[in-house]
Amino acid sequence: MEIRPLHDRATGTITYIIADPATRECAVIDSVLDYDPAAARTATRSAERVCALITERRLTVRWLLETHVHADHLSAAAWLKARVGGAIAIGDQVSQVQRVFGDVFDLGEGFATDGRQFDHRFADGENFQIGGLTARAIHTPGHTPACMSYLIGDAVFVGDTLFMPHAGTARCDFPGGDAAQLFRSIRRILDLPPATRVFTCHDYGHEQGRDPAWQSSVAEQRALNIHVHDGIDEAAFVAMRTARDVTLGMPTLILPSVQVNIRAGDLPEPDALGRRFLKLPLNLF
Repeated sequence: MEIRPLHDRATGTITYIIADPATRECAVIDSVLDYDPAAARTATRSAERVCALITERRLTVRWLLETHVHADHLSAAAWLKARVGGAIAIGDQVSQVQRVFGDVFDLGEGFATDGRQFDHRFADGENFQIGGLTARAIHTPGHTPACMSYLIGDAVFVGDTLFMPHAGTARCDFPGGDAAQLFRSIRRILDLPPATRVFTCHDYGHEQGRDPAWQSSVAEQRALNIHVHDGIDEAAFVAMRTARDVTLGMPTLILPSVQVNIRAGDLPEPDALGRRFLKLPLNLF
């Protein structure tokens, strides 16, 4: 299979295009809609890069996959679907996230919390096709209740469940997060064959004076991950993760991101004048 990573410098997100070379069908994982927080203005530069590569490679989009409801970038899935097609999909526990944040943002009874905004909601262990490639959805909660990893061939795309070995693991202090659950989810990933390639959703190397990186292996994670290398047990991990999370600030884009991402990348409905509004709940985070 072909794997094309696209790094978004503004958010540190890596979007992946995974293609079956025989059928030219592809999936896009974790796309990015640009957002300027000072002006509350969206743009499509990152998504246009995805479209350009799809056109250049003459690919047919089968899936627009989300690993979870992101808190650090807005999803471009809805924008991409309108231009290149594909079914928007996420884990079937997204309804848990929608219920919590529907209340946080006071979205009212008109906001559906059953996941219907997404074209498909994967159950744990569900297989699906990308052309001739067989993929499997693996429920890996802990960072959020709805986190999914996608195992495609010898590669697993883990969202925010794992970072590169030097960076460790995702935070667990968002609503519905659970450090013990994350440890168990990570063990599911680390029980895959040692040569399995691990592709992460974020890396901020450019902020640290190095090139961003996104690919490791199960063997490397087990040997080198600073938070969950072999020998770290659940109790030690939970203690570390809990102590670390209380020191972390909220992601810059959490409020706009979550409101858009629980809608599968759609922006809120416009008012009579065509204006769209996001909400800012005060003193809740």
